Amino acid sequence: MFNPWLAITLKAVQLGAEAQSVIALRMLRLATGGRRMEAEATRMVTEKITAAAEVQVAAAIATVSGRPHHVVANKSLKVLKKRVRANRRRLSRR
Repeated sequence: MFNPWLAITLKAVQLGAEAQSVIALRMLRLATGGRRMEAEATRMVTEKITAAAEVQVAAAIATVSGRPHHVVANKSLKVLKKRVRANRRRLSRR
């Protein structure tokens, strides 16, 4: 069986690439100015706080459940991936 950390590393790299596309889309939104820019700036900050809390809860539950470290890391990445993909979809359609 291959090293589970390799799969997590590849998922993290993929997440980083997806996050870069979200950053680019957000920068375009912020560059437009106006109400949409203000709403996006506020949303960006609040989303980061809630995402951090959600990751901490997922990691804590997995840790308390006695899961191996690589499973805890994978659960954390899944939470972030869900958030990044939702943002990419939302920012792409408008």
